[in-house]
Amino acid sequence: MYYCMEYLQGKHFSITDPKNTNTVIYEIVKNENNQSKGAPKYTMERLDSIEELRNEGTKRTYFVDLPKKTGNQLLFLTFENETVTVNQGVLKEDEIKFIRKPVPMVFNTIYKESGGDYYKEYNYTPNMKRQISIVDPETGEEIKPILYYDSKTNEVKGKCKLQPNKTYLAFQLRQS
Repeated sequence: MYYCMEYLQGKHFSITDPKNTNTVIYEIVKNENNQSKGAPKYTMERLDSIEELRNEGTKRTYFVDLPKKTGNQLLFLTFENETVTVNQGVLKEDEIKFIRKPVPMVFNTIYKESGGDYYKEYNYTPNMKRQISIVDPETGEEIKPILYYDSKTNEVKGKCKLQPNKTYLAFQLRQS
């Protein structure tokens, strides 16, 4: 594929994870312009990345498409063995500054021991953003939702198909 450099905008940065470690990054967006009743104050979007395998681990380069002058709020989730480390930072100009301000999030583990397919449902905003994400801790991959229109509530919703006997990490931005 051909890309013309003059049309590329945005920022990128790289992180090298040791072996058996996987970092995924989300941008937290405050929806100040959305005045709809019941619309979430915050939504999230996973950053696109590319991977490069190295002897010492995996180098991942992440891309922020629309850098803001005030900075882009980022959420770092690092999966290693059976633990998840959560950090928050701000990408401002060409630097990431990690901050100690609490992240307005709720974390939960989803596990279903047996039975058939299980679906976790949640709402989307009118601009197709969401405030919840479900991640497979083994791979760091987000469980992609199936979108559908709920005619009873007049809303777009998503549902994620979860496997039995498998643990998932669900996190949601709170309305603080």
